[in-house]
Amino acid sequence: MGNLHPIRIQTMTTTDTMDTLATVEQTLRCVEAGAELIRITAPSIKEAENLLNIKNELRKRGCNVPLIADIHFTPNAAEVAARIIEKVRVNPGNYVDKKKFEQIDYTDAEYVEEIDRIRERFTPLVKICKEYGTAMRIGTNHGSLSDRIMSRYGDTPMGMVESAMEFLRIARGEDYHNIVLSMKSSNPQVMVQAYRLLIARMFEEFNECYSLHLGVTEAGDGEDGRIKSAIGIGTLLEDGVGDTIRVSLTEDPEMEIPVCKNIVNRYTNSNSSESVAPVPPVDKLSAYNPFEYKRRETFAVQNIGTGHVPVVIADFSKLDNITPSSLETIGYKYDAASDKWSIGDSAADYIFTENQEISFALPGTLRVIQYHGAWLTATDKTSHFPIMDAAQYLNPALQKSEAINFVMIDAYS
Repeated sequence: MGNLHPIRIQTMTTTDTMDTLATVEQTLRCVEAGAELIRITAPSIKEAENLLNIKNELRKRGCNVPLIADIHFTPNAAEVAARIIEKVRVNPGNYVDKKKFEQIDYTDAEYVEEIDRIRERFTPLVKICKEYGTAMRIGTNHGSLSDRIMSRYGDTPMGMVESAMEFLRIARGEDYHNIVLSMKSSNPQVMVQAYRLLIARMFEEFNECYSLHLGVTEAGDGEDGRIKSAIGIGTLLEDGVGDTIRVSLTEDPEMEIPVCKNIVNRYTNSNSSESVAPVPPVDKLSAYNPFEYKRRETFAVQNIGTGHVPVVIADFSKLDNITPSSLETIGYKYDAASDKWSIGDSAADYIFTENQEISFALPGTLRVIQYHGAWLTATDKTSHFPIMDAAQYLNPALQKSEAINFVMIDAYS
């Protein structure tokens, strides 16, 4: 994992860890689907100890997939698991710290005392992992930041980063580096910002970047879960960031694997962390800050820009014949008896028809984008708009819309 290796795909079992057979069977299904690492929850020592039975049964069946113990509140369980399986995941917000908000303000001295307490409790696990050759994921979760971190950094991506960095510094102090980090959040914007901040912080402090596991927590199921995961994970992979991923769906874990594959297929021939460079500084010219999310200010063109929500354009160019029923897929349903359209909350704003003319009356809120030649012959130019290439748009002799003109730019030529 990491450096020039492929992006690895993992998932997590949903069975009772004490049910050895059920966990083994589910693990085998996940591996058959393409999972390369399997995470298993171990909330207490007894579950951690049973990981040995699970591992032995898998090995007996010829399955050598690396196993990861998921630990939150029980350091003793992590220390047991680290002697058995290949990797242990700990959550800095839960491992030693607490989230009870019994203390809101920490003085500098009290803060240092807490760090010393973390070092005392966390160092034994680091030494065990180092002795047994066990990997570790320091996995920060946006939803479980401790009251100490919250008191100093608030509910922020920077708080997530510092929570992980505290543990990373302790591990480095023991000369232990077999580490993966993650910055998970159910909000893809927060997740992306946290990972970028973490990378910048590691380069700033260590001049190197550890392997990173990417994921959006509690993404959900169906289309929503897949979209949220693709947004968060895909954005970072486009940055050149990420060495292993999990798509966290509220479905059977084997259902997560095809989604993971679809996301990483684009990067099968790409390097991972080897190509990661420090996140660029804020671009003052465009007012773009990679460490925070803020919509850029624009001027409005009809219903696009400024305070308008982003518009949705549906591509109908592959349809041979566009009919009223075709629009049902984008949120418009026609009732012939009343001759009225019902419009869904997620209805598209525009359709691209290429050169095809619409033979029926469209809903009043739907607009059409066509190639310039087809737009010239359109009878209703208040709802039809042209799309041109750059040369056409720059041609002063070419007739254009007085309302909106769309321009295509080919990024590859």
